[in-house]
Amino acid sequence: MAKYVLKRLGYVFVVFMILSLLMYLVYSMIPFDRARAEVENYRQAFKNEPEKLEELYQQKRIEMGLDQNVFVRYLGWLGVVPINGTYQGILQGDFGYSYEYDRPVVEVLEEPMKNTIFINIFSTIIALAITIPLGIYCACHRGSKRDSFVQTATIIGYSVPTFIVAIVFIWLFGVQLQWFPVSGMKEAGSTATGMAAFLERLYYMGLPLIVMTFSSLGGMTRYVRASMTEALSLDCIRTARAKGLREKVVIYSHAWRNALLPIINLVIGWFLGIFSGSIMIENIFGLNGMGRVYIQSLNNKDFEVVLLLQMFYVIIGLLGNLVTDLAYGLADPRVRVDK
Repeated sequence: MAKYVLKRLGYVFVVFMILSLLMYLVYSMIPFDRARAEVENYRQAFKNEPEKLEELYQQKRIEMGLDQNVFVRYLGWLGVVPINGTYQGILQGDFGYSYEYDRPVVEVLEEPMKNTIFINIFSTIIALAITIPLGIYCACHRGSKRDSFVQTATIIGYSVPTFIVAIVFIWLFGVQLQWFPVSGMKEAGSTATGMAAFLERLYYMGLPLIVMTFSSLGGMTRYVRASMTEALSLDCIRTARAKGLREKVVIYSHAWRNALLPIINLVIGWFLGIFSGSIMIENIFGLNGMGRVYIQSLNNKDFEVVLLLQMFYVIIGLLGNLVTDLAYGLADPRVRVDK
């Protein structure tokens, strides 16, 4: 097992290096000059001295390392080679500087990441707590009226776009019933701390949580039902029933174990997805999350933030594949991951 993990980590490192280089080259090709944008702030002050403005521009290019070859800048971004005589890259813990927010990128993403994880992990747990029992029930009562009703409802829920669900729920729960606020993350001027601050944040995120949970129910329920239905049709299940085992033992000890492999991919995928940000939900409800920061950074051409987010998503995706493979081996002894 240890040898397999080390081998896969080596693959992860190689793929990360290739993708990081490609992403850096892509953003370097965008026709935007950060040094020129910085110098534009001084244009009025040097309107009668264009040569000094150009001198300042060249100085800015040197400070930012833009006078170097793109591959040298990439290695400097990693921290392998020095830029302007100093090593300031990822290996040194320097993840870049946001010129839009005027502070290090890590500080820009710290609070949005907490908010994104907070809302996504709650919605994922609630959705799994509903869909797994519901999917198992529908598979065990396949063809019944309740199963038909659930299948119809899940098709409708799966087909309706998330932003439509958000608009309807805002109108219903925020405008008509006035149960939840429709935007923001806390009361204006609030100084609450500890448990009071947590409950206040949970109240303001109540409506986004409901929307995200509702939007995920359709697809997840159908996925669990399909996996469980296939498992119940296996010969080993018929044998277990012929031996006189109780139906609960057949379903949860035998059928559920066989249905677990495809569901593991679903569960791990959802939990890893909490880091990628709920772009649409965060923008609709005005939440300070990673998805919203990502869109704003793209619009503002703050590529240091965008690039770090992209690389973070790449690492999460690569490690997620490794975790999924290891989870397969733990769930089913027939799956070997030690080669």
